[in-house]
Amino acid sequence: MFSKDSKNGATEATPFPAAAAVQRANGGATHSIISRDLKIKGDLICNGDIQIDGEVEGDVQGRSITVGEGADVRGTISSDSIRICGSVNGQLKGQSVVLAKTAKLIGDVVHQTLAVEPGAFFEGQCRRIEGAKT
Repeated sequence: MFSKDSKNGATEATPFPAAAAVQRANGGATHSIISRDLKIKGDLICNGDIQIDGEVEGDVQGRSITVGEGADVRGTISSDSIRICGSVNGQLKGQSVVLAKTAKLIGDVVHQTLAVEPGAFFEGQCRRIEGAKT
């Protein structure tokens, strides 16, 4: 993890090998996690994957977004892949949208593919898009 510079004896930090491998596999982006005890007011923009387990009041944008059970998002979610297991009040815009059985969505869905598991709560309208990226 640390290496010594042979010229002046200074120690410099090097990244963990596992973290570097994840960054290479994701094209330089890593998995970002909003934990249960975290509340965010403002927009989130990420080039990689986002796992939300806490509360977000604002728009969320990323490559792949998962809203975990117990999570609460109030705002628009835009992504290639969206999986909702918690509560969302706002619009979803994604290529692939999945509402798990524990999901509660109040808002509209713009999607290419949509899957709603039995038990999911969905109040709003859905509109399919043809192959265009959101």
